[in-house]
Parts: sequence; C-alpha cells; structure tokens
Amino acid sequence: MRPAILNPLFAPLASLPGVGPKTGKLFDRLLDRGADGARLIDVLFHLPYQTVDRRNRPKIRDAERDAVVLIEARVVEHRPPSGRYSKGPYRVLVEDDTGDMQLVFFHSNVAWIEKSLPIGETRWISGRLELYEGHLQMTHPDKVLDAAGLARLPPVEPVYFLTEGLYQRNVARAAEEALKRLPALPEWRDPAGLKLRASPSFAEALARLHGPDSPEAIAPTAPARARLAYDELLASQLALMMVRARMKDENGRATTGTGATAEKILAALPFSPTGAQRVALAEIRADMASDKRMLRLLQGDVGSGKTLVALLAMTSAVEAGRQAAMMAPTEILARQHFERLGPLASGAGMRVALLTGRDTAAQRRRTLADLVAGDIDILIGTHAIFQDEVRFRDLALAVVDEQHRFGVHQRLALGEKGSAVDILVMTATPIPRTLVLTYFGDMDVSTLREKPAGRQPIDTRAMPIERIGDVIEALKRAIASGAQVYWVCPLVEESEELDVSAAQDRFENLRQIFGDRVGLVHGQLKGRDKDAAMEAFARGETSVLVATTVIEVGVDVPNATIMVIEHAERFGLAQLHQLRGRVGRGSGKSSCLLLYKAPLGDVASARLAIMRETEDGFRIAEEDLKLRGEGDVLGARQSGSPGFRLADLAIHAGLLPHAREEAAAALRDDPDLRGERGDALRLLLYLFEREEAARLLRAG
Repeated sequence: MRPAILNPLFAPLASLPGVGPKTGKLFDRLLDRGADGARLIDVLFHLPYQTVDRRNRPKIRDAERDAVVLIEARVVEHRPPSGRYSKGPYRVLVEDDTGDMQLVFFHSNVAWIEKSLPIGETRWISGRLELYEGHLQMTHPDKVLDAAGLARLPPVEPVYFLTEGLYQRNVARAAEEALKRLPALPEWRDPAGLKLRASPSFAEALARLHGPDSPEAIAPTAPARARLAYDELLASQLALMMVRARMKDENGRATTGTGATAEKILAALPFSPTGAQRVALAEIRADMASDKRMLRLLQGDVGSGKTLVALLAMTSAVEAGRQAAMMAPTEILARQHFERLGPLASGAGMRVALLTGRDTAAQRRRTLADLVAGDIDILIGTHAIFQDEVRFRDLALAVVDEQHRFGVHQRLALGEKGSAVDILVMTATPIPRTLVLTYFGDMDVSTLREKPAGRQPIDTRAMPIERIGDVIEALKRAIASGAQVYWVCPLVEESEELDVSAAQDRFENLRQIFGDRVGLVHGQLKGRDKDAAMEAFARGETSVLVATTVIEVGVDVPNATIMVIEHAERFGLAQLHQLRGRVGRGSGKSSCLLLYKAPLGDVASARLAIMRETEDGFRIAEEDLKLRGEGDVLGARQSGSPGFRLADLAIHAGLLPHAREEAAAALRDDPDLRGERGDALRLLLYLFEREEAARLLRAG
C-alpha cells in the first residue's frame, strides 16, 4: 500500500480547480498517461524547458528582434481589413518615443481587440518582435496588459511543452494548484551530503522550478533541478540494490553440467568461439555452479555472438537434469531463435519447443503439458512465457533477450517460474557504463567486444534523398547480380506533420520498378503476414524488403548485403547502428546508404558523421548518450523501462556514483528500511514509483 501521506499527489489531475474532465483528457495526452489518467505528481514532474524573462522591458527601437520582449506602448490606430483584403489580418499600430510597430491578429476577435487596445491608452505588450517587409511587427501578442495586469505578471515566466488544446496558463495553473497540495515530507537525503551540495528541499526544488526567479533557475545544473535529479537516481539505485539483495539472499541451487553437450554443439559449428565468448561463458557457468542466484547482463555489439553463449549456458541446465527458457521481445525474433538454435540443440540431444501468442489452442495445450512433464529441455518464446498457466517441471535458467524491452518486474516474474532460477539477460545495444549502472546496477556484467571471424566491414555512405533515382539505378545492378536489400522507412503511414515516406508508399513505389521481388514488413501487419514476408526474403524469393524498425533487432539474412535507411536523420544513433548490423553477416561485401533530407541540423549531422566514422557499437552508444539522453538510447520512452523524468544522464551522470554510495550506505545501516530515515526512503521509492522494491519491502 502506498503511504497515505502521498495520496494527494496521486489524486487525479482532473480534480484540480480549473482542470476538470475535458482539460484533464488533454493533460492525459500531454503527460502520457493514456487511460490511466494524469495525476498531480505528473504535472509537478512536468518541468518547464525554458522561461520568458519579462524583466527586460526595452524601448521599441532597442528591442531584440526574433525574441520575446515586453514593451510599453501607446495605441495609435486600428487598421481592420477592408475591401478585397477583408479576410486579411487585423492590425493595430502602437508607438513609444523611439518608434512604432504593428500588432497583427489573424482570424481576429474584433470585440476583444477593441476592448483590450483602446486608442490613446498605454498598454504593456508581450510577444515575439519581428522585422517583416521593413516594418516591425508582433503577431498575436501573448500578453496585452494594463497597469493592474502588469503588476500581477511574474517577472520570469516558465514555458512548458504542450499538446494541442492546452495553453501555457493551463499548465502553470495546474502546477501552482498541485504545489499547494504537496504534503510536508520528511528529508530522505543523507544530511551530510545535503549540506555538502547546499541543496533545497524536495518541495523547495519543485517550487523554484515551477516559479523561477531567473532563466538560470531552471537550468539542468541549477541546484533545484540537480536536487530532483539526484532524488530520482537515489530511488532508482535503492530499488535496484533491493531487488539484487533479495534475489541474492534467496538461496540459489548449484547447476553444473559435464560440458559434453556444449562440445557437441561447438563441434557442429564452422567456426570457433571468440576469446570474449569463452570468458563470458566461464563467468556464467561459475554463477550457475554457485549456491547464489545468478543475475547477469550479457551485452555485446551487433554480431558478437551472444545467442551462442546463451545456448551453451543452457546446456549446463539441461545436463543437470533441469530446464531452460529464452524469451524474446517479438515473435519474429523468437521464431528466428527457434529456427537457428533448434537444430543445434536437437543435434546435441536436447528437446526444444516454441511458445508464442499465435499458437493454436491444441499446440499450446501440448506444449504446456510437455513442459510440466519435463519433456521439453529448452522453451523459446515471447511474453507468452510470463502467463500463469506456463509451468516448468524444474526451470534452472531464464534467458531474457533484448533486456531493455522488459521492465524489472517482468524479469522478476520470469525468475519466479521455478525454484531459485538463474537469470541471464542480453542486449545487442551496447550500453554506456553510466547506463549499465543505472538500469542494470543490480546485475553482474559480461561484455563481448570481439566480433566472430568472418564478419564483413560495412561501407557506410550518406547522401541527400534527392539522389534516390541514382540509388534505385544502383540497386537494379546489385539485384541483377543476386544481392538482397533492406529498405527501411521511419513510419508506417504518411504523416502530415513529418515529411517522411511511409513504408506502404515506398513499397508500392518499388513494386512498380522491381515487381513482385519486393516484400513489406511492419509492426501493424498480422504476425502470420510478418513471418511470411520475412521467410520469403530469407529464402531469396524477394530481393527487396521494405520495412520499419521491426527488423532492427536480431533479424538475420546472410545474403542481404545492402541496407538503405530513408530519412536517416530521423533515427537515433543506436537505432541506425542496429539497422546497419542486419547486413555484413555473410561473405559478400556489404554497404549501408543513409538517405537524408537537407538541410541537416547539428545533431543529425553529428549522427551521420559518427556512423561513417565507426562500426564500434560501444563508441556509438557513448556518442548517442551525449546526443540524445538515456531514455532514447535504451528505448525507455516506449518500452516501460525505468526511464527518468527528472534526471538527464548526459548531464547528471556525475551524481550517479554518489547516489549509489548513499543507497548502499542506507541499506547497510538499515536493510529493511525500518528506522526514521528508512521510512523517508520508503516514501521516496513510492514517490518515484519504484514499485518492485516497495513490494519486496512488504514481502520482507
């Protein structure tokens, strides 16, 4: 149960004065709360991203152009549209003793303009001042105030991200009302550390950010923002350490094999494992053989051979007379693991089965019966493995592929499918050290930096999308010589807001050129259709596969040697790297074409330059963190991973070691958080919704 003192913060935002059900729905969209509904805590954590500094009140002649300014001026003349221009804008001429400017109103409310700007009166007018056709003008001023209105205007006004239908005043007022309901919370920070950093309290920090006294007050490094970022990092580290401690405290079961099955698999392979693969396997086997539960992250670049390491680890479980499971985030990837690993495992005498949401009722019943009877050694599947009716005879090892697509609670749920289950999680997205600590601080880490012999370098080039005709001519020649091509588009359907080609449109366009040699796969297709398109491409029946990022992770077609990424400027670095990793898997020379729409912004230019410079996923991950921030690097914004709302690891990474130390010290002194400070830290966990840790406290 959430402590009662926090209940006001988790009350519906629609209950605030001035919000109500209709505006509440707009807040639900803005704050990404969907059907659950926005709460007071959500608007408090929706911090302003910039300010309007109204302390600067220049004369018209001296006012900065293309900037928001506040100007005192006298109303001289109203110029309503007339004649054949009657649908044009309504203009009002104002002046001071240094010059004049026009206020421009489109689709104007004439009664409001006449009332707000009476001729001969002085008004304070705020908005963006621009030079247009030689005249100074302000289009749709955001404030028109008399002296009384000016007296009420905050000198520094916060500016929030909005959604259609919401205005700055809606968010500012909601934040103001929410602050009034913020309960008096005890201090959870270490008093010594607090003095050291001269931090405001949690409540003071929120108040300063929503009511800044200067533009600098909301900067990411300002004391108020740093305080809240640290609180979020502390909650995260505390939760991870508690999950880790609970899993480690539970007695493990030593699982050891003879190694004979793994040797059979290796003997069937046309290559030898890399040194990094051997080291990682030794670390995993040592964990499995101990009487403590394993919780290990296996990270490696595209093509570094994580899946083979996982299969070899699973042989230890099977040789010990127990079972193993591997869970993938998509049906495509689960099916591919089954098709690739199944023959190797079966050839070494292991029984492998596949479980997905698309199985028929009869297939599912048979698989579940075989599983509980112990007639399946290795189960490969999707989220379907989490379901309650899925029971193992004796699960020893759970492997979670693409860990960042799953939350901590899902990891725990899989671990509860057996007695003292060892957990190995894998990611093909190399993760910067900061993020390893942040997202996987509860785990030991094995890293594969070597690529297996035979992986081909990929020639990466960037070119403007206007040269698409040249690209298609080059593809005609390549396809005629037997090459296969991925063509990736960023959206499934055309968007009026984003000028990008939809996968569907590109598919139809390429079909006119290459006929039925073109296939299509995207996330909105039914699973069967998706699989059919992938299988046709893998068998070489189609030469071009038009796709969205559904092919980003794990898809493996060795004969595909060309990757075209359309509107590459719209993808993140890690995503571009993952997509590029779909080629270069066979013996043929491979290339990646990054088609971009000019002009490029600074960040997009930097991304494409890095892609041309290096194929090192670890360097790319570090650069991606600098360019984009942690949430996008791990896909956290979309995936339910514990992404941060207040901390930005590109800026606040230096706070992380202190948060880890403080969390460790707090748990050393009070492992169950029973004391006075422990109670405060419990509030912190609930405040930042680290429910997994809170549940462990209740269970303990």
